[in-house]
Amino acid sequence: MIKHRKIFYIISGILVAISLAAFIIWGLNLAIDFTGGSLLEVEYLPAGEASEQVRPSVEIVKEAVGGLGLGNISVQPFGEKGLLLRTRDLTEEEHQVLLQSLGDATQKRFDSIGPIIGQELARKAWTAIFLVILMIVIFIAWAFRKAGRPVASWKYGVIAIVALVHDVTIPTGVFAALGHFYHVEVDILFVTALLTILGFSVHDTIVVFDRIRENLKKGIGNSFEDGIERSLGQVIGRSIKTSLAILLVLASLFFFGGEATRYFSLTLILGIIFGTYSSLFLASPLLVTWYNWQQKNGKV
Repeated sequence: MIKHRKIFYIISGILVAISLAAFIIWGLNLAIDFTGGSLLEVEYLPAGEASEQVRPSVEIVKEAVGGLGLGNISVQPFGEKGLLLRTRDLTEEEHQVLLQSLGDATQKRFDSIGPIIGQELARKAWTAIFLVILMIVIFIAWAFRKAGRPVASWKYGVIAIVALVHDVTIPTGVFAALGHFYHVEVDILFVTALLTILGFSVHDTIVVFDRIRENLKKGIGNSFEDGIERSLGQVIGRSIKTSLAILLVLASLFFFGGEATRYFSLTLILGIIFGTYSSLFLASPLLVTWYNWQQKNGKV
């Protein structure tokens, strides 16, 4: 497995490059949690047992609300019978005018967040992610402080961060594409999912690194690369089985849960898949690559 590490590097490099390109070009379709404004969700329910209320097209709804003087209104289909309308921050009177213009529709929710609160929430979200990554580096450097040669403890931390960036970047790129093509919004649940991914991924990576550390101390393996290869062989089954068990739960939540948690579970599914991949096929091979580079440059 270690001997094929260049293939794993290429796969990861391509996925990260595409994800970064999607994020830079399209960005994330931020929900009102971050941008501020009002969000109205309505549903066109059946009018009776013998008849069915048909949801109007987006074009018809935009024409109906366009002359209300409420500024630019984004209209998106939601589920089979619902619509999501996102506007600037509305007063209660404007809210009622907008609702009446939608005809025989039932309001499911109405959320209003000021722009200052949205900006503050976005700042705190990025701060939380940064602090989590920083604490992970410190923890790994401390936990592996007695790992000793041939790889210093802080290098385990650096490689773990490389894996974490990999695990967070790819779901972010996927949601940038989903936001561009399917108008999927990113809300505070997305940030929660990213923080969960960071925790799961670093846990999986530490399990692998800990087995490598134990085997190196015992002198298992004919070389550093062989020792890591054997360590991976000892933990790969456990890591994959654990991830599959979690994915089964998340898949159930995605397919059978409500709309509110669908994209939250999708983010976690992507994070678990790529987190397991990076722990086994990226982080450990990077240890070998770094060690070989040290040897080549006489820094061992």
